[in-house]
Amino acid sequence: MLLIIAYDISNPKRLKKVAECCMDFGMRVQYSVFECRLEADTFDRFWKRLILCIDPEEDRLVAYPIHGSQQRKIRTAGNMTRHEKVIAYIF
Repeated sequence: MLLIIAYDISNPKRLKKVAECCMDFGMRVQYSVFECRLEADTFDRFWKRLILCIDPEEDRLVAYPIHGSQQRKIRTAGNMTRHEKVIAYIF
């Protein structure tokens, strides 16, 4: 499944942890936005890891699933490269 992960983290140390976690599972498309192609069980592990990185009183984190035919409707502009498939995950 394709997911868009976006965040707004108020503390630089937590911001770095969240960004590093997202880089382990997806591709950065904006400064605080990532595209991730993950199976449901992998997403669950990823989400649990992200939750541990944030302060729920100060930070915001959201995941938007984009299903099937909706993926073909994604539009980009400017200096943007979308990666259609992930070759491998290295943990």
